[in-house]
This record gives sequence, structure tokens and C-alpha cells, in this order.
Amino acid sequence: MFKYSKISPYKIKKILLYFSQDLTATQTSKIMEINRNTINRFYKLFRKKLAEYCENESVFTGEVELDESYFGGKHKGKRGGGSENKIPVFGILKRNGKVYTQIIPDSKAKTLLEIVRNKVDIDSTIFTDKYRSYDGLVLNGYEHHRIN
Repeated sequence: MFKYSKISPYKIKKILLYFSQDLTATQTSKIMEINRNTINRFYKLFRKKLAEYCENESVFTGEVELDESYFGGKHKGKRGGGSENKIPVFGILKRNGKVYTQIIPDSKAKTLLEIVRNKVDIDSTIFTDKYRSYDGLVLNGYEHHRIN
């Protein structure tokens, strides 16, 4: 992240400390005797990394929909939707809210339930299609409804 920075790792840690103490870029600039624009770049990077972390670590609550799908082009002249040579993607949608997607190695129950356990709060209500891989949701403590 700071591989090409001319600022020492020690100073970067100090900038991060002042950032975490809610000092402005101007205040940090004066304390550290580093240009304010440089401090602003670090603050912007810290905010970006925090937002990415929060997005990745957040858990879905409330009413949640789950579905898996396969992506990839069809060969011309071929009919049908076989999953050969397609990429499986699993998605979680909070109704009227955010979406999480992940490329998965397969759509087996073990794979999907592991993601659900990590991303969906146990008190959530889950809606899925009738795909058999979702059979274990109730056994894992989730309220589960199947829709068409």
C-alpha cells in the first residue's frame, strides 16, 4: 500500500495515529511538518481502506434473498443454459438495500452455507428458490422461505 512512499513507515504510523484521533489534515501537517496535501492523500487512502473493510466485513440482517447463477457466453447456434464452462456466482441481496456477490467454486450446500454463515445474521429471514443446496438453512438456525 505504501511501497513507493518517500515517507518512513514510522511517520505513516504517526499519521494513522493522528487520523484515528480525529485530527484534521492541517493539524497533522503542522505536527508532522509534512505538506498538507500529502497528509490529505494519506487520509483519503485510510478512509478508502476503512470503507472497503467495513463493506467486506458487514453482515446482512432483516429480509435477505439468496441466489446462485452462472455467467459466461453461449456458443452461437447452441440452445439451453448448461453450466459447462460458466462461472458460478453466489449473491446475497438485502431487500431494499445492499448486494454481496462472490465467485464460488461450486454451488454445493457446503459452499453456500459457509458464505451464508459468515455474511447473514442468524436472526435474518432468508428467501431462496427451491434449489436443494439451501435445504440446510433451517438446520443452521435461519428462518427460511422458498419462493418461485
